[in-house]
Amino acid sequence: MTASKLLSAISIALLAAAGAAHAETYEGVHQVTSAASRADVAGQAVVAAHSANPYATGADAGPARVTVSTTSRAAVRADAVAAAHSADPYAEGAAAGVAPVVASTVDRAAVRAAARAAARGDALPL
Repeated sequence: MTASKLLSAISIALLAAAGAAHAETYEGVHQVTSAASRADVAGQAVVAAHSANPYATGADAGPARVTVSTTSRAAVRADAVAAAHSADPYAEGAAAGVAPVVASTVDRAAVRAAARAAARGDALPL
């Protein structure tokens, strides 16, 4: 190696070592700064340990809250009876019941005449 390459390698190594020397220094454990005394914190811990868990879910959450309804019991029962006696709005196919009667505007005799003409092969009037 030439002298310039050797000097550049040494200078790079020295710069790397100097950069590592400027690492973060250890300052020890920080002092706790709190306005509450140990007795206050201990009292708060006891209260928190005996209270309900606000973050509990499912079975750990305890009994569900009772909701108060603004609808009377008789009104809910009347609505249920009316819904039970009405047609099922979600029924399909045979469960839908009898199809509603649709009133036609076409004369029945005209439909019969057109059907007979079509059966004989006659041209239908369009």
